[in-house]
Order: sequence, then C-alpha cells, then structure tokens
Amino acid sequence: MATHEARRWDVVGRLRTTVDAIEHLVGGLGTAVLALAALLWTAVTAVSCLVGVGVFLLPTVPRVVRAVADRERGRLSRWDGEVVGPEPVPAGFRAAVRDPAVRREVGWVGCHATAGFAVSLLGVSLPLYAVTDGTFPLWWYLLPPAEASDTLHLLPVRGPGDAFLVSLMGLGWLIVVVAVLPALARAQAWPGRHLLSPDPGTDLALRVAHLTATRAAALDAHTTELRRIERSLHDGTQNRMVAVTVLLGAARRALARDPASAAAVLDRAQDAAEQALTELRAVVRTILPPVLTDRSLPDALTALATACPVACQVDADVPDRCAASVEATVYFVVAEALTNIARHSGARHAAVSLRRQNDQLCVEITDDGKGGAAAVAGSGLAGIRRRVEAHDGAFALASPSGGPTTLTVSVPCGL
Repeated sequence: MATHEARRWDVVGRLRTTVDAIEHLVGGLGTAVLALAALLWTAVTAVSCLVGVGVFLLPTVPRVVRAVADRERGRLSRWDGEVVGPEPVPAGFRAAVRDPAVRREVGWVGCHATAGFAVSLLGVSLPLYAVTDGTFPLWWYLLPPAEASDTLHLLPVRGPGDAFLVSLMGLGWLIVVVAVLPALARAQAWPGRHLLSPDPGTDLALRVAHLTATRAAALDAHTTELRRIERSLHDGTQNRMVAVTVLLGAARRALARDPASAAAVLDRAQDAAEQALTELRAVVRTILPPVLTDRSLPDALTALATACPVACQVDADVPDRCAASVEATVYFVVAEALTNIARHSGARHAAVSLRRQNDQLCVEITDDGKGGAAAVAGSGLAGIRRRVEAHDGAFALASPSGGPTTLTVSVPCGL
C-alpha cells in the first residue's frame, strides 16, 4: 500500500512538474519575443548609424536591453531562486558598453532571441501535438480528405482505424511531453541564470545590503508588534482589571452597609473579569495562535477562512510542518489579507492557496473585489511586506483597477 501510494504521488508530482514547465516555457516565449524585438532594434540602430541617424538612438539600446533582461530576471526569480539585478545602466553609451553587466545582457538577448525562441516554440508545440493527435478521432471527419492526417503529416487518415492510430500517436506525444518538457524549461532558463546574474562579488555586496535592510525591517516589525501588544493590554485588559479592582472594593464596602447590593456589585466584577480574560486570550492568540501548535497550518488557515465574512476557499497542500516562526508569519499574512479583503475590497469570493516549493513556503491570496490595493506606508499590506521581508521572503501584489487582486508571498522554510 505504501509503495502504491508513493508511486501515485510520484506520478502526480511528475505531472505537476510538467505543467510548471509548460507555464515557464510559455513565459519564456514571451520574453524571447521581447528579446527578438530588442535584437532587431539593436540591428536597426547599428544600420542607421551608417547614415548618422543611429548615433542619436545608441543610448536607447542598453536601456531597451536592460528592460527585457529585467523581465527575464523577474520570470526566473518566480521559478527557482531570485536573480538579483545589477546597478542601473551607466549614463552615456560608452560607459554602458564598458559595463560588464550590459555586455552580458546583450549576449543574453542574442542567445534568447534565437536559441531560447526555438526552444520555447518546441516546448509549446509538443503539448499542442499531444492534444491535437489525442483528440483526432473526435473531429477528423470534419477535415477535407486531402488534409486528414496527423500533426506531422506522416499518416494519411482514410477511416476510423487510421484516426485511432493517430490518437495513439497523441499518447506518444504526451509521454514525450512529460519526459522532455522539464528539461527544455531548464535549458531555456540556463542562459538567463548564467548571463543575467551579477558577478559573485556584486551579488555578495547586494546580498549584504539586502540582509541589512531586512534586519532593520525585522527590528521595526518587532517594535511595532510590541507596541500593538502593549496598546491592546493597556487600553483593554488593564482597564478591565482596574474596573474589577474598583468593583471589588465597592463590594467590600457594601458588605458592611447593604449586603444585598454587594451581590450585584460582585456580579459586575465577575463580568468585568470575564471580559478581561477574553481580551487577554485575544491578545495571546495574536502573538502565537494556539491552533498552530495544537493542529497544523492548513487547519489554522481553514479556521481563518471560516471566520472571514467573505466566502473563502482554502487549498493547502503542505505535508510536513515548518518552523513555528515561518508558520506564524504565513498565518498572520493570511489573517491580515483576509481582514483587508473583508474591509476594503468589496469582494464576494476569496481563495487561499498554500504550497511548499523546494525550500519556500508559498501562499497566494486572491479575491474578486474592486482592486486598486497598494502596499502604501501605514497600510496592512505594508505590514505584511515588512513581516515577510524580515524572514527574507518575497512579496508580490497584483491589483489592477477593477480586480482581481492577487497577493503572493513566499517564505524560506528549509529543505
């Protein structure tokens, strides 16, 4: 039974890897088209220099190349590890040409616009071949007799038997897709990871600067959290306890004068004590929710979704537990996001997706609200960004006007 279950999960994992590879190949095809456009612009500028006009266009070439390279860096960073961008393009064409990062980007543009474009087309075509040939028996009779054939025109189709053979070829294409596409996606990404990454020394300096910033963000987030807890205890629980003390003193005095009224005062003191206890429990839950310790992160997110005024669906697939700090961060990210959705978005539906990808715990929160959300200073989304960056995580927000809004957060959780 365990072997059968392991095989089933292996097949599911392979299919998921293949779907991810298709997604990355399609994204790579988009950046390959942009790289081809940048390469053509470079060629046009070089040719126009022969008549003097291109001299005025030369400064635009490094910036066009940088814009396309940054799109590729963003795509690769969403896949498998962040690709840190270099310093801004130096002012002046000569200084830009002498910049090693710009020269590597130009080399990447040439490679990605040719080999990357070809690999992308091949990777996108193979699934289309599998779908076209696999479903051929359903629609082959709609084609003219001279055009009824498989995708590669190797087998003319003259009847249902031939159409069935084409569907078997579609199954073969599907096997090729599952076996080949992940390798094609890695091959397509290889030039970008090697040419668009900064020099080791530059990467280390940028990394130190990033860690310094995240450390400051962590201290700021910690200070903000302490202030919030102190304010909650001071404004709520402490006032309740003062009321209990006052009421108990009044009850003690009433016992000597009017024992009958002392019971009412004691009831009020008991109510105040119960309210103080409720508020204290609420504060404790915001520090580290007990459900994370007693159960699991998916269960805690399900409880948040159930309590959310907006209909929310949770899709969590995390078989193992992560560090308590990581789970607490993801919990508070979802809690704050759902609070924002309920208060500001006007959404009718929301969804939370939780996955573990290699050494990253990734959560995506979407809603069908009005959009226009922004992580401005002082907002809940800015607090989410600070909390995530304090764990050296990644924060991405897409919220066009009119919706939908998608918040994506990934936090390192170890292997």
